[in-house]
Amino acid sequence: MRVFAVANQKGGVGKTTTAINLAACLAEMGHATLLVDLDPQANATSGLGFIPNAGESVYSVLLGRKTVEQQVRPTAYARLALLPSELNVAGCEIEMAQNDEFRGRLYQLLRSLPVVFPHEFIFLDCPPSLGIVMTTAIASADAVLVPLQCEYFALEGLTRVFQILQELGNPRENPPSRLFGVIMTMFDVRTNLSQQVVEDVRRHLGPLVFDTVIPRSVRLAEAPSYGKPIIAYDTAGTAAQAYRKLAREFLVRVQKKTITTPPSGYSKGVSQPTYG
Repeated sequence: MRVFAVANQKGGVGKTTTAINLAACLAEMGHATLLVDLDPQANATSGLGFIPNAGESVYSVLLGRKTVEQQVRPTAYARLALLPSELNVAGCEIEMAQNDEFRGRLYQLLRSLPVVFPHEFIFLDCPPSLGIVMTTAIASADAVLVPLQCEYFALEGLTRVFQILQELGNPRENPPSRLFGVIMTMFDVRTNLSQQVVEDVRRHLGPLVFDTVIPRSVRLAEAPSYGKPIIAYDTAGTAAQAYRKLAREFLVRVQKKTITTPPSGYSKGVSQPTYG
Protein backbone atom coordinates (compact mmCIF):
# COMPACT_ATOMS: atom_id res chain seq x y z
CA MET A 1 0.00 0.00 0.00
CA ARG A 2 1.26 3.46 -0.89
CA VAL A 3 -0.33 6.69 0.25
CA PHE A 4 -0.22 9.82 -1.92
CA ALA A 5 -1.37 13.26 -0.81
CA VAL A 6 -2.77 15.29 -3.70
CA ALA A 7 -2.09 18.82 -2.58
CA ASN A 8 -1.84 22.44 -3.64
CA GLN A 9 -2.58 25.41 -1.44
CA LYS A 10 -4.13 27.22 -4.42
CA GLY A 11 -7.71 26.42 -5.29
CA GLY A 12 -9.02 25.83 -8.79
CA VAL A 13 -5.94 24.00 -10.06
CA GLY A 14 -7.57 20.67 -10.85
CA LYS A 15 -6.56 19.03 -7.58
CA THR A 16 -9.79 17.18 -6.83
CA THR A 17 -10.37 16.46 -10.53
CA THR A 18 -6.95 14.81 -10.65
CA ALA A 19 -7.49 12.87 -7.41
CA ILE A 20 -10.81 11.46 -8.68
CA ASN A 21 -9.71 10.64 -12.19
CA LEU A 22 -6.25 9.25 -11.45
CA ALA A 23 -7.80 6.98 -8.80
CA ALA A 24 -10.55 5.90 -11.21
CA CYS A 25 -8.10 5.15 -14.01
CA LEU A 26 -5.87 3.07 -11.75
CA ALA A 27 -8.93 1.11 -10.60
CA GLU A 28 -9.94 0.59 -14.24
CA MET A 29 -6.46 -0.83 -14.85
CA GLY A 30 -6.96 -3.41 -12.12
CA HIS A 31 -5.42 -1.69 -9.06
CA ALA A 32 -7.47 -1.53 -5.86
CA THR A 33 -7.60 2.16 -4.99
CA LEU A 34 -9.10 4.20 -2.15
CA LEU A 35 -9.81 7.93 -2.34
CA VAL A 36 -9.92 9.73 1.02
CA ASP A 37 -11.73 13.08 0.86
CA LEU A 38 -10.19 15.45 3.43
CA ASP A 39 -11.73 18.63 2.02
CA PRO A 40 -14.80 20.02 3.89
CA GLN A 41 -16.19 21.10 0.52
CA ALA A 42 -16.55 17.35 -0.20
CA ASN A 43 -16.11 17.78 -3.94
CA ALA A 44 -14.40 14.41 -4.34
CA THR A 45 -17.35 12.85 -2.51
CA SER A 46 -20.00 14.42 -4.72
CA GLY A 47 -17.78 13.95 -7.77
CA LEU A 48 -18.12 10.19 -7.30
CA GLY A 49 -21.89 10.37 -6.95
CA PHE A 50 -22.30 10.52 -3.16
CA ILE A 51 -24.23 13.06 -1.10
CA PRO A 52 -22.14 14.42 1.79
CA ASN A 53 -24.01 13.60 5.01
CA ALA A 54 -23.23 14.66 8.55
CA GLY A 55 -21.75 11.80 10.55
CA GLU A 56 -20.87 9.78 7.46
CA SER A 57 -17.30 10.78 6.75
CA VAL A 58 -13.64 10.45 7.63
CA TYR A 59 -14.27 12.91 10.50
CA SER A 60 -16.36 10.38 12.43
CA VAL A 61 -13.53 7.86 12.08
CA LEU A 62 -10.93 10.34 13.31
CA LEU A 63 -13.17 11.19 16.26
CA GLY A 64 -13.47 7.48 17.08
CA ARG A 65 -17.26 7.52 16.75
CA LYS A 66 -17.35 5.09 13.82
CA THR A 67 -15.01 2.51 12.38
CA VAL A 68 -13.40 2.83 8.99
CA GLU A 69 -15.35 -0.27 7.90
CA GLN A 70 -18.58 1.66 8.56
CA GLN A 71 -17.52 4.71 6.60
CA VAL A 72 -15.69 3.46 3.50
CA ARG A 73 -18.08 3.36 0.54
CA PRO A 74 -17.74 1.11 -2.50
CA THR A 75 -18.32 3.17 -5.63
CA ALA A 76 -20.05 2.28 -8.87
CA TYR A 77 -16.62 1.44 -10.28
CA ALA A 78 -14.85 -1.84 -9.60
CA ARG A 79 -11.82 -1.66 -7.28
CA LEU A 80 -12.47 2.01 -6.43
CA ALA A 81 -13.62 2.94 -2.92
CA LEU A 82 -14.23 6.26 -1.16
CA LEU A 83 -13.84 7.48 2.40
CA PRO A 84 -16.15 10.50 2.11
CA SER A 85 -16.07 14.00 3.51
CA GLU A 86 -18.67 16.43 4.82
CA LEU A 87 -18.85 20.03 6.00
CA ASN A 88 -18.00 19.03 9.57
CA VAL A 89 -14.54 17.93 8.42
CA ALA A 90 -13.72 21.62 8.87
CA GLY A 91 -13.70 20.78 12.60
CA CYS A 92 -10.51 18.77 12.03
CA GLU A 93 -8.60 22.05 11.90
CA ILE A 94 -9.67 22.87 15.45
CA GLU A 95 -9.20 19.34 16.77
CA MET A 96 -5.73 19.01 15.26
CA ALA A 97 -4.64 22.44 16.48
CA GLN A 98 -5.64 21.61 20.04
CA ASN A 99 -4.71 17.95 20.27
CA ASP A 100 -1.41 16.35 19.25
CA GLU A 101 -2.98 12.90 19.56
CA PHE A 102 -5.74 13.83 17.11
CA ARG A 103 -3.13 14.82 14.51
CA GLY A 104 -1.62 11.34 14.83
CA ARG A 105 -4.93 9.64 14.17
CA LEU A 106 -4.82 10.21 10.43
CA TYR A 107 -1.42 8.51 10.23
CA GLN A 108 -2.67 5.63 12.38
CA LEU A 109 -5.85 5.34 10.30
CA LEU A 110 -3.89 5.10 7.07
CA ARG A 111 -1.52 2.49 8.47
CA SER A 112 -4.44 0.35 9.71
CA LEU A 113 -6.19 0.29 6.33
CA PRO A 114 -4.22 -2.60 4.77
CA VAL A 115 -5.66 -4.92 7.39
CA VAL A 116 -9.25 -3.87 6.71
CA PHE A 117 -9.08 -2.78 3.07
CA PRO A 118 -6.02 -4.09 1.21
CA HIS A 119 -5.79 -1.30 -1.35
CA GLU A 120 -2.72 -0.89 -3.49
CA PHE A 121 -3.00 2.89 -3.64
CA ILE A 122 -4.59 5.49 -1.35
CA PHE A 123 -5.04 9.09 -2.48
CA LEU A 124 -5.69 11.90 0.01
CA ASP A 125 -7.60 14.80 -1.55
CA CYS A 126 -6.34 17.68 0.59
CA PRO A 127 -8.16 20.98 1.20
CA PRO A 128 -6.86 23.95 -0.84
CA SER A 129 -5.30 25.80 2.08
CA LEU A 130 -2.18 25.96 4.20
CA GLY A 131 -4.05 24.70 7.26
CA ILE A 132 -3.07 21.92 9.59
CA VAL A 133 -5.25 19.31 7.82
CA MET A 134 -3.23 19.72 4.62
CA THR A 135 0.04 19.70 6.56
CA THR A 136 -0.92 16.59 8.50
CA ALA A 137 -2.04 14.80 5.33
CA ILE A 138 1.28 15.58 3.64
CA ALA A 139 3.18 14.38 6.69
CA SER A 140 1.13 11.18 6.90
CA ALA A 141 1.51 10.28 3.21
CA ASP A 142 4.36 8.39 1.63
CA ALA A 143 4.66 10.94 -1.16
CA VAL A 144 3.01 14.04 -2.60
CA LEU A 145 1.48 14.78 -6.00
CA VAL A 146 1.00 18.44 -6.91
CA PRO A 147 -1.44 19.41 -9.68
CA LEU A 148 -0.38 22.72 -11.24
CA GLN A 149 -2.54 24.74 -13.58
CA CYS A 150 -1.07 26.04 -16.83
CA GLU A 151 -1.43 29.69 -15.86
CA TYR A 152 0.74 32.49 -14.52
CA PHE A 153 1.58 32.26 -10.81
CA ALA A 154 1.39 28.47 -11.09
CA LEU A 155 4.62 28.08 -9.13
CA GLU A 156 3.20 29.98 -6.13
CA GLY A 157 1.27 26.99 -4.83
CA LEU A 158 4.18 24.66 -5.48
CA THR A 159 6.55 26.86 -3.48
CA ARG A 160 4.37 26.51 -0.39
CA VAL A 161 4.14 22.73 -0.74
CA PHE A 162 7.94 22.64 -1.06
CA GLN A 163 8.20 24.63 2.14
CA ILE A 164 5.95 22.24 4.05
CA LEU A 165 7.86 19.20 2.80
CA GLN A 166 11.19 20.77 3.69
CA GLU A 167 10.07 21.66 7.21
CA LEU A 168 8.76 18.13 7.71
CA GLY A 169 11.92 16.55 6.29
CA ASN A 170 15.33 17.77 5.26
CA PRO A 171 15.32 21.57 4.83
CA ARG A 172 18.33 21.34 2.50
CA GLU A 173 16.47 19.20 -0.06
CA ASN A 174 15.31 21.20 -3.05
CA PRO A 175 13.12 19.74 -4.33
CA PRO A 176 12.11 17.59 -1.33
CA SER A 177 12.55 13.85 -1.84
CA ARG A 178 8.91 13.03 -1.02
CA LEU A 179 7.62 15.18 -3.87
CA PHE A 180 6.57 12.38 -6.21
CA GLY A 181 5.69 14.56 -9.13
CA VAL A 182 3.98 17.62 -10.57
CA ILE A 183 1.00 17.25 -12.91
CA MET A 184 0.27 20.08 -15.33
CA THR A 185 -3.48 20.64 -15.63
CA MET A 186 -5.90 22.88 -17.52
CA PHE A 187 -3.70 23.02 -20.60
CA ASP A 188 -5.36 25.15 -23.28
CA VAL A 189 -4.09 24.21 -26.74
CA ARG A 190 -5.44 27.48 -28.15
CA THR A 191 -3.04 29.70 -26.21
CA ASN A 192 0.70 30.24 -26.18
CA LEU A 193 0.46 30.92 -22.45
CA SER A 194 -0.19 27.30 -21.54
CA GLN A 195 2.82 26.11 -23.49
CA GLN A 196 5.01 28.82 -21.97
CA VAL A 197 3.98 27.86 -18.44
CA VAL A 198 4.67 24.17 -19.06
CA GLU A 199 8.09 24.99 -20.48
CA ASP A 200 8.87 27.25 -17.52
CA VAL A 201 7.86 24.61 -14.96
CA ARG A 202 9.84 21.90 -16.77
CA ARG A 203 12.86 24.21 -16.84
CA HIS A 204 12.64 24.61 -13.05
CA LEU A 205 11.74 21.03 -12.10
CA GLY A 206 12.90 18.81 -14.95
CA PRO A 207 11.90 15.14 -14.60
CA LEU A 208 9.68 15.84 -11.59
CA VAL A 209 7.06 17.08 -14.04
CA PHE A 210 4.94 14.31 -15.57
CA ASP A 211 5.14 14.04 -19.35
CA THR A 212 1.36 13.78 -19.52
CA VAL A 213 -0.45 17.12 -19.59
CA ILE A 214 -4.16 17.30 -18.72
CA PRO A 215 -6.15 19.46 -21.17
CA ARG A 216 -8.78 22.02 -20.29
CA SER A 217 -12.06 20.36 -21.25
CA VAL A 218 -15.74 21.21 -20.98
CA ARG A 219 -16.59 17.52 -20.60
CA LEU A 220 -14.05 17.18 -17.79
CA ALA A 221 -15.65 20.14 -16.01
CA GLU A 222 -19.13 18.66 -16.48
CA ALA A 223 -18.36 15.16 -15.21
CA PRO A 224 -18.45 15.92 -11.42
CA SER A 225 -21.96 17.34 -11.70
CA TYR A 226 -23.05 13.90 -12.88
CA GLY A 227 -21.12 12.16 -10.09
CA LYS A 228 -18.81 10.41 -12.55
CA PRO A 229 -15.11 10.29 -13.33
CA ILE A 230 -14.31 11.38 -16.86
CA ILE A 231 -13.64 7.80 -18.03
CA ALA A 232 -17.30 6.99 -17.27
CA TYR A 233 -18.77 10.29 -18.47
CA ASP A 234 -16.85 10.71 -21.72
CA THR A 235 -14.84 7.53 -22.05
CA ALA A 236 -13.34 8.22 -25.48
CA GLY A 237 -12.74 11.94 -25.02
CA THR A 238 -9.38 13.69 -24.91
CA ALA A 239 -9.51 14.26 -21.15
CA ALA A 240 -10.29 10.59 -20.43
CA GLN A 241 -7.41 9.51 -22.64
CA ALA A 242 -5.11 11.99 -20.92
CA TYR A 243 -5.93 10.64 -17.46
CA ARG A 244 -5.46 7.05 -18.66
CA LYS A 245 -2.06 8.07 -20.01
CA LEU A 246 -1.26 9.77 -16.70
CA ALA A 247 -2.19 6.59 -14.80
CA ARG A 248 0.16 4.53 -16.97
CA GLU A 249 2.98 7.02 -16.42
CA PHE A 250 2.23 7.05 -12.69
CA LEU A 251 2.62 3.26 -12.52
CA VAL A 252 5.94 3.39 -14.34
CA ARG A 253 7.18 5.97 -11.84
CA VAL A 254 5.98 3.89 -8.89
CA GLN A 255 7.94 0.91 -10.17
CA LYS A 256 11.10 2.97 -10.70
CA LYS A 257 11.04 5.24 -7.67
CA THR A 258 11.71 4.28 -4.07
CA ILE A 259 9.19 5.97 -1.81
CA THR A 260 10.34 6.61 1.73
CA THR A 261 7.68 5.99 4.36
CA PRO A 262 7.29 8.89 6.82
CA PRO A 263 9.21 8.46 10.09
CA SER A 264 7.39 6.53 12.80
CA GLY A 265 7.38 9.67 14.94
CA TYR A 266 4.57 11.03 12.80
CA SER A 267 2.28 8.46 14.35
CA LYS A 268 2.56 10.38 17.64
CA GLY A 269 1.37 13.60 16.12
CA VAL A 270 2.58 16.04 13.52
CA SER A 271 3.66 19.53 14.47
CA GLN A 272 2.41 22.44 12.39
CA PRO A 273 5.25 24.02 10.41
CA THR A 274 5.99 27.69 11.03
CA TYR A 275 6.34 30.16 8.21
CA GLY A 276 8.80 32.97 8.60
